[in-house]
Amino acid sequence: MLTDILSLPRSLWEDLQERLFFLPPFPDQIDSLALFSLLLVIGLFIGEWLRAHVGVPKVIGYVLAGTLFGPALLGWITIETLAQIRPIADAALGLLMLEIGRRLDLRWLIHNRDLLKATLGEITLSFVAIFFFAYALVGLIPAWAAAAAAVTMASAPAVVLLTVEESNAQGQVTERIIMHTALSSAAAFIVFAIVLGVVHAEYSDDWLNAVVHPLWVGSGALLIGWVVSRLALLVAALLPKRSLAQVFTLVATALLAVGIARMLAVPVFLTLFVMGVMLAYRDERRVLSYTSLPQGHWLLAIILFVVVGASLPWQDFTWLTGFEALGLLIVRALAKVAALAWAGGGLPLAKRVLVGVGIQPLSATAVFMAYELAGLYPEIGRSALALPLFAAAIMEIAGPALCRFALVRSGETVEGDKGGIA
Repeated sequence: MLTDILSLPRSLWEDLQERLFFLPPFPDQIDSLALFSLLLVIGLFIGEWLRAHVGVPKVIGYVLAGTLFGPALLGWITIETLAQIRPIADAALGLLMLEIGRRLDLRWLIHNRDLLKATLGEITLSFVAIFFFAYALVGLIPAWAAAAAAVTMASAPAVVLLTVEESNAQGQVTERIIMHTALSSAAAFIVFAIVLGVVHAEYSDDWLNAVVHPLWVGSGALLIGWVVSRLALLVAALLPKRSLAQVFTLVATALLAVGIARMLAVPVFLTLFVMGVMLAYRDERRVLSYTSLPQGHWLLAIILFVVVGASLPWQDFTWLTGFEALGLLIVRALAKVAALAWAGGGLPLAKRVLVGVGIQPLSATAVFMAYELAGLYPEIGRSALALPLFAAAIMEIAGPALCRFALVRSGETVEGDKGGIA
């Protein structure tokens, strides 16, 4: 039918080509970049509509748009298009990881032993619970069970940061959610590097891969983060504080780090998180402490979550895998809430439970980590990591809503004065 509709325009175009030789051939399909840009606008409208009429975070709309138009469903976003726009998605996730890294105050954390104890308890219990679920109940071998735990043990920094910003949330629960998210991400990245070695030890014929690859990832991220953060602080110190020039410097150096990390096959999300932590720790003169990313990073968020939604392997979905992923999420949720409820940390029990609910999101970082691991041994990794990928797929929808529920219930949002916990 579409061919019949296009037959007349094609004929007229070919007649014009005989006289206007500079015209290109009649396009057989829409340019992939133009189509993707159109889908970003659709994703934006879906997110805004859901936010205005249903009251859920915009991120959910972006993910739904990517899922609907991605390769697994309508196929408007092809696998080739996803490969072309991956650098933009890396930059988007990297800038958001930079921000969450800058929120991690190591000096304050050292003096707050209760918070440190609560975080270590939550991280440890989450990893152990997920590992035993994947190993004992799902039947994954230890290497892939550890990989599933490394991918899903942490919260989703990008989702938490955007949901907090969208909700205009401020207060103790909000700060604890951000801090636990940042710390669990740091722990997950360390475990991720170790698991790289474990997977190589299981499948590689050369033991050197099991030793060098984790060192390459960890030391590469540290070195790039340290060098680029130093460069950012040196340049920013020459500029007026809180100026547009400082914002440009921050974004430009972050994109430099993204490019170097991609060139050296070091995970972008890890590199930019390390850069953010180093910026916060080394900025003793407060050169960039009060410089934040502009509202334009929401554009990057739309790109990121449309890409993430399109990357989810719904074509491989089975009911068994779905129930296993749901079971993993239940175990993970119970571990996080129980650990924070037990640990104390200066908050009332009800608020500690809300913090546990607020750190449930699982999103872009988990998906990117899973594909990094699966890419090592594609013939095995894709099926072995279906469990965490489908867990992330479920939490793409449920996670932002749970985080927003916790923020509103705590009474720390602009519209959250009803039903808050005193």
